[in-house]
Amino acid sequence: MQLVDRIRLGLAVGVAKTVTGMVKMLRLGAASVLPGEISRRLHPRLLPLMFEQVKQGVILIVGTNGKTTTSLLLRTILEDQGYRVTHNSSGANLINGLITALLVDTDLTGNLNVDYAILEVDENILPLVLKDCQPKYILGLNLFRDQLDRYGEVDTIAQRWQKAIAPLPTDTTIVLNADDPTLNYLGQNLTQKVLFFGLSEPNLYLEEIPHAVDSIYCPSCGTLLNYQGVYLSHLGDYECPSCGFAKNATAIDSKDWGQILIGVYNKYNTIAAGLLAQEFGIAKPDIFQTISNFKAAFGRAEELTIDDKQVRILLSKNPVGMNETIRAVNDINKTKEAAVTLLVLNDRIPDGTDVSWIWDVDTEQLVATGGKLIVSGDRFFDMALRLQYSCEQIGAENTNFELIIQEDLGAAIATSLELTKKEETLHILPTYSAMLEVREALVGRKIL
Repeated sequence: MQLVDRIRLGLAVGVAKTVTGMVKMLRLGAASVLPGEISRRLHPRLLPLMFEQVKQGVILIVGTNGKTTTSLLLRTILEDQGYRVTHNSSGANLINGLITALLVDTDLTGNLNVDYAILEVDENILPLVLKDCQPKYILGLNLFRDQLDRYGEVDTIAQRWQKAIAPLPTDTTIVLNADDPTLNYLGQNLTQKVLFFGLSEPNLYLEEIPHAVDSIYCPSCGTLLNYQGVYLSHLGDYECPSCGFAKNATAIDSKDWGQILIGVYNKYNTIAAGLLAQEFGIAKPDIFQTISNFKAAFGRAEELTIDDKQVRILLSKNPVGMNETIRAVNDINKTKEAAVTLLVLNDRIPDGTDVSWIWDVDTEQLVATGGKLIVSGDRFFDMALRLQYSCEQIGAENTNFELIIQEDLGAAIATSLELTKKEETLHILPTYSAMLEVREALVGRKIL
C-alpha cells in the first residue's frame, strides 16, 4: 500500500472512530451506520482493503429471514473455539453497516487482526458486496417476499445472486437451503463448491400449504411442484413431475441436530450454522455444546424478565416470518386461554412502507387460539382490521379472543404486562422499527 493510500486510510479510520465515540457519548444510538458512511466517502476502497486483511476468510450470510440469529450462532461457535471474529452484530447489513462493523476491530492505522469476518448481508445488496469481496463462504438461508416496494420478487433476486456469484473462484464454498426450490436450483447451476442443508422430519410438516408461498413452481421448467410436505412457506420436500428437478438428496440430516430456540425456522438457522462450522473442522460435540448454551439475538426469540414477568420478542416483518412466529406462539399457548400477545405494526423505511403483506399472514391461526390480542404501532388500525376479519372468517362463535387497541406503544406495553400472569409469557410480535422501540421501552436503550 502506498504512503498516500495509508494516510488516507488512517484518516478515514480515525474520523470513523471519532464519530462513533461522539454518537455513543451523546446517546444518539449505537453508531452502526454513520461511521461507515463517512469513512467510505473519505476512502472509497475502504471495504475491500479491510476484507483483504481477514486471515481465514470472509463469511457472508444472506437470505430473507434468519440472518441475525444464524450469524450470531456461528460467531459464538467460532469464538468458543478460540477464533477471533468480527461481526455486524447490530444487524446493520447494508454497505455502510458492514464497513462500520469492520472498523470496530481495526486499530487507528486501519489494521484488522481477525481470523474470520461474519457479515449478514441484505439480500438485495449481495451483488454490490461481491464487487468488493471474494468471500471464502456464502451461506444462503432462504428467499421469501419481503418489502416488495424495495426488492421485487424472489426470482429476480435469485437471478442477481447467480450472476454475482458465477465469477467467484471455484474453491468458494456456497451453503444453500435445499428445501427452498429457488436456492436449490441456484446451487445446481453454480461451478463453486456447494453444500446443502434442509429438514428431514415429516412430523414437522404443516397441515396445508400456507398463503405465504413464493416458489411452488419448478424453477427449471415452470411446472407446479409436487410436495410431499412443507415445513414453512414453500420450504419442504418436493419434486417436479415434468423434468425431475427435486430437493438435493445430499442435504444434511436435521434429525441429528438439536436446538435451543423455539420454532421450526430456528431449526433451519441452527443446522445452517452447524454445517458451516463443520466445514471449518469443528467437531459436532463442540458445536452442540455451544448450541445448548446459546442466547438469542435481540428481538429474535429474545427473552427478557420485566417486573418479574417473562417477555419474548419475536421479530415479524414479512408474511413467512409472522406465520412462523404465530405457529411458535400457538404451540406454547394452545392450552392457555388467558395468553397475552402484543402485535406492533409500523410502516417506516426499515419495515417497508407497504403493509398489505399482513393480508398474506394466516392470522386466523392466532385468533383461533384465543386469549388477549393487543394491537399497537403506526398502522394499528390495519392490524386490528386484519384480526377482526380473521375472526369473521373462522366464525365469531368459535373464538374466545379479546382484541384490545392501544395507539400509544408505551401504554400498549404497560397493558400487556399488566394482563400477563406471572406464570405465563408475554409474546410481542413487532416489525423491525417497532422491535427497536419495544426494546427501548423495556430495557431503556436502543440498538441502532
